[in-house]
Amino acid sequence: MAVSGRIRNALLNPAWVCFLWMGITVGISMIATPVRFTAPSITRPVALDVGRVVFTALNKAELAALVLLLIVVRVGGLARQWWAVASILALIVLAQGVWLIPELAARTDIIIAGGEPPPSYAHAIYSSLELLKIGLLMFLGFSALAGRR
Repeated sequence: MAVSGRIRNALLNPAWVCFLWMGITVGISMIATPVRFTAPSITRPVALDVGRVVFTALNKAELAALVLLLIVVRVGGLARQWWAVASILALIVLAQGVWLIPELAARTDIIIAGGEPPPSYAHAIYSSLELLKIGLLMFLGFSALAGRR
């Protein structure tokens, strides 16, 4: 097989999108964010304000990754096999962007203003969806590499 054929086959395998997306999400959600709150020179309101900006940008990047994944899946002829999991990923990204990030941003505004927001499960739900998303992306990526469609 010619080099261009191998490159085409590699690009049509959704594993690369899954692992790229997973790496971005793990890097921000599981590494950078917890570390930010351990820095002694950063106050909680500042860390939360930075987090609001970072997670809004992450959600936009994940929307782009979702679109890219859907394109690769469609062009690669995997639409029927991947539609259910891609739909779950889409629901997660949309729930985070439309509901959870705005709710958490509103809570951040209250803290920055010196208040204490009422109890909420929004952060726990967001974190649970992050773990589910990472797990799905890992499963999909390895499945695609193994040729299980």
